[in-house]
Parts: sequence; C-alpha cells; structure tokens
Amino acid sequence: MSWSTSHRKDRLPDGWSSLRLDILRRDGWKCQLRYRGCVSAATEVDHRNRGDDHRPENLQAACARCHATKSSREGAEQRARMRALRRRPRGRHPGRLDDG
Repeated sequence: MSWSTSHRKDRLPDGWSSLRLDILRRDGWKCQLRYRGCVSAATEVDHRNRGDDHRPENLQAACARCHATKSSREGAEQRARMRALRRRPRGRHPGRLDDG
C-alpha cells in the first residue's frame, strides 16, 4: 500500500517527526529487526506491536528493507485471518442418514 492511498499518516500523533528522530537516535540509527538481507542503517520507525500505540517503548528503528518485510508478513497474516473468517464450516450433508 502506498502512502498516496493510505490514511495511516493521518493517524500519526502531533510531533511524529520529532518522536521519529528520537527513536532513530535512541536506537543508534541501527535496524532493530535484523531480518535476512538487513542493510543495518535505519531510516524508518516501526511499531513493535500492531495498532496505533505510539509510545516510545512500542517503537523501533528499522531499515527500509526489514520494515517492508515485516509489513508484508503482517499483511499476509491479516489476509489469511480474513480468508479464514469467510470460510463456512463444513456441515453434515442434509441427505446423509448415518453419523459419519
């Protein structure tokens, strides 16, 4: 999802730019995610837990590559949860007379 179609930026708190810099400095501008292929130099701030909890303890520095990987995984997990909710449970066939 690109920022041009996202409303996520609207939900960021006042002073986000300052908070973002504080987190990057706190973490020494080093990616805290460290996924395979990490470039180490953090340029983004990620929420440890999903949602709009913008407290510093829920924020971490991340390189763009790791942040994209994490966001992609979270999106795939959410899509799987939504697909599971749409599936109807398999019921017993109405014409079946036995319990099997």
